[in-house]
This record gives sequence, structure tokens and C-alpha cells, in this order.
Amino acid sequence: MLRSKSLSSKIADAVLISILVAIALTCVLPLWYTLSLSFSSKTAAAAGAVALWPVEFNFNSYQQLLQDSQFFKSFWISIQRVVLGAGLNFIIVPLMAYPLSKTVKDFKGRNVLMWTLIFTMLFNGGLIPLYLTVKAYGLMNSVWALVLVGGAQTIVFNIILTINFFRNLPSSLEEAALVDGAGPWYILTKLFIPLSIPVLATVSLFSIVYHWNEFLYGLIFMTREEFYPLQTYIQQLVVSVDPSTMTEDQYKRMSELSNRTLDAAKIFIAMIPVLVVYPFLQKYFIHGITLGSVKE
Repeated sequence: MLRSKSLSSKIADAVLISILVAIALTCVLPLWYTLSLSFSSKTAAAAGAVALWPVEFNFNSYQQLLQDSQFFKSFWISIQRVVLGAGLNFIIVPLMAYPLSKTVKDFKGRNVLMWTLIFTMLFNGGLIPLYLTVKAYGLMNSVWALVLVGGAQTIVFNIILTINFFRNLPSSLEEAALVDGAGPWYILTKLFIPLSIPVLATVSLFSIVYHWNEFLYGLIFMTREEFYPLQTYIQQLVVSVDPSTMTEDQYKRMSELSNRTLDAAKIFIAMIPVLVVYPFLQKYFIHGITLGSVKE
């Protein structure tokens, strides 16, 4: 028979639930406010009249974004960047983490390589040498400039996280595989990678979020707007009205549009892909980040 909770336990549960609800609201309310603002009118946004619900509901901000062909081009460039960046991350990270998870006795060059990686994470040559290097390799206005330069910013951290995860795997598994005649490639692909789905999903999520949200390198390495990734493109968007090239309906809609409501629409649309992907990887996230962060 279950024992009823004491009064102190009920109070403690109520306090914890209240704290969790408050934390959840601090995450949800800003998103909801942004959505409400994006559907509100220019005058309501300027007057600060928008709270939890749209005021003078309209779709002007989203029509402005979605009727722009460059928006979809930039969206496609960002998708390419995310797919290529996350794919390279998924391949390179386990290939680097597996040998570096060994002891110096098993891999004599381990310490030299490890300190080299850490050095690149702590120090860099600066923005101008980076720009000159990318230009010298002919990567200007190429998605590969975004993939390679952006991926280099996060890959060392992902490797370190994966190294610690590999070290937490039972050594008896690898020893048994070696006794059966398995080589390093077989052990990595058939043993370590299948057991490391949580941490690989976690570092892939880090890579996806980084590549999707980063906009600075698009400004630096893309000289024409048609090559901008989505975040760079929407960061440059402003409301401009040219009556000579607009119909009466277009002019009326643009006159009701403000940078504040347009910014809200930008922010919300930019969040949608991450909000869609995250639930599929969330079940791996806590497990992967926990096992990969502690070395026994």
C-alpha cells in the first residue's frame, strides 16, 4: 500500500513545480511575445501595446519575407551549410576522438596532437589572415567557406566531448574484439560508433545550431547578396518604401510594416528549423552531454 506524502513533502513538491513552471515561462513567453509582435500592426508595435496577443492582426511581415525570392535562396544555402557542416562533423569527430581516447602507451603521438588541437581552440591568427586564406583558396562566395571556417570553430570542443565519452565505454568490449581479431577500423565502426549515438547526436545538434545561427562569416566571405545564408540575409533586411515601383496594395501593406514587426517575423522564422529538429535529438542530449563531460 502506498504511503501518503507528508505535508512537508507536498510543500516541497509544490515549490519545485512552481520553480519549474516559472523557468518554463521564461523560455516560452519571449517566443510567444515575438510571435504576437510579428502579427501586430506598425502602430501597435511602436506604441508598445502588444503583450500576449497580437494587436490589429495582420500578415504583412510574413508576406514581405515570403514574397522575396532571395529569402528562399538564402534558406536553401543555410540548409546546404547545415547538412554539409553536420555531416563533416559526424565523420571527423569520431575519427579524431577514437585514437585520442587511447593512452600514450597505445598512441605515442597522442599528447602532441591533443595539445595542438587545444592550442587551435585557444588561439587564432585573427580575422584578416583568415579572410586572406579563404580568398587564396578560392572559396569566396562558396558555401564551403561557411562550412569549413564555421565548422573549425566548434569541432575541437566536440572532439573533446566525444573523447571523454569513448573513455567511459567499458575497455573489456574493445579487448574482447581484439581477441577475436578485430582491427581498429572494425572496432570503431561496429563497436564504438553504434554505442556512441547519444554523444554523436549531441555534438551534431551543437553543429546544426551553430551553422544555422551564425551570420558573421556570411558578411565576410560573401560579396554578393545572392550568396548570403539565411541569418546573414535576414539580418540585413530593413523596411524600404519606393512608391514608384509599387502597386497601391503593396504600398498600403508596406506603409503598415515596421522594422520591429519585420524583425520579430525574422526571428520566429529563423527559429522554426531548430525547433523542429531539437525534439528528435533531445532524448540523446542529456545522456550524451553527461557521459561526455566527466572522466572517471
